[in-house]
Amino acid sequence: MSATQGHPTEAVTKTRPPEQSRWDRAFREITTGNAIISVLAVVLALLVGAVMIAFTNKDVQAASGYFFSRPTDLLGAIWNAVAGAYSALFQGSVYNFRRPSFAAGIKPLTETLTFATPLIMAGLGVALGFRVGMFNIGGRGQMLIAAALGGWVGFAVDLPYGLHMVAALVAGILGGALWGGIVGLLKARTGAHEVITTIMLNYVAFYLVSYLLRDGFLKTPGSNNPKSPATQATAVFPDLLGPTYSLHFGFILAIVATIFTWWLLSRSNLGFQFRAVGLNPHAARVAGISVKRIYVYAMLLSGGLIGLAGINQVLGTTTSGFGAGLDSGIGFDAITVALLGRSKPWGVFAAGILFGAFKAGGFSMQAAEGVPIDIVLVVQSLIVLFIAAPPLVRAIFRLPAAGTTRRALPNVTQEVAAK
Repeated sequence: MSATQGHPTEAVTKTRPPEQSRWDRAFREITTGNAIISVLAVVLALLVGAVMIAFTNKDVQAASGYFFSRPTDLLGAIWNAVAGAYSALFQGSVYNFRRPSFAAGIKPLTETLTFATPLIMAGLGVALGFRVGMFNIGGRGQMLIAAALGGWVGFAVDLPYGLHMVAALVAGILGGALWGGIVGLLKARTGAHEVITTIMLNYVAFYLVSYLLRDGFLKTPGSNNPKSPATQATAVFPDLLGPTYSLHFGFILAIVATIFTWWLLSRSNLGFQFRAVGLNPHAARVAGISVKRIYVYAMLLSGGLIGLAGINQVLGTTTSGFGAGLDSGIGFDAITVALLGRSKPWGVFAAGILFGAFKAGGFSMQAAEGVPIDIVLVVQSLIVLFIAAPPLVRAIFRLPAAGTTRRALPNVTQEVAAK
């Protein structure tokens, strides 16, 4: 046997996936994360909103009648309708370039922040419940009870300036916490589902406050209008930028509430227990966490944050008196804000500002371009729809599924032994 035939050929194959670069890893984290879904959900909702704006525009409808003779007219009409509507949305919510000065042009931004303030507060309360695995849709009732107790302190109690505002603020937060705590207690003691109890308590709060405004301690003396007396000047939130703007101290409280919620959930022992119960209540119970106690604590804090939104309306927005329709849908909009913010405090803060912009700019769209205000509500609803369907968003934009990694190309090295 020759030398070449005496030793069999030995091949060693080694597969080594190439190391991903820093930019590749960053791109993967962005495209597979949840934050990109929220951003793309807003983009998709705006695109669908643009289609609806075009369909409801009279110029577009007129140009579509002779599309085959002059197709560019239809395209131009669509562009003018959509661009005009979203330009009005921007100028009504961020900056109005038509105003003569910067101070006047920036006023829409202050309106956006004013609208966003109660949405952020209530959204934080809903998000906190989500993190514990509880669906708190009782924002309306918690806001009304907070407004009733804090509002009464605001107009019926005589205290010095500053102290009066703090007393009304604390009373409102405690009122919301009390109404939310009832839900937590019922769930802990009886196992009652929080969705059912919060819906029922919404009705209880609405009719209770309506009665108090007509015949109870919230009634304005000598008036048959179901509206409370005006809040005393010593309890009203101070303006942040002067009387020309509507932005008040409530926005500072929204920032403080966001920081507090972030610290509570991310840095405190109680927040760790909240997250543990939210992920797996059975495992948390085995680990020694009192799940029932956590449910009560979570709803107390959730109700208190939503109550902060209610008292914000009384002391900062409707200081001339409030009625049973005080919440103006904020309690339910807060659910959308919490979903868009992925139940994370700073995400809720950003989502609240976005929806505040929709509220502020929606009126400008309607006034300047004749766009129905309902389209803004449809856009908000579509955002929730797309957030609730991440696979749909990923499929449309061809994003990788969460948790996937790029398939590594094999790096094959064949070593042939000496024959």
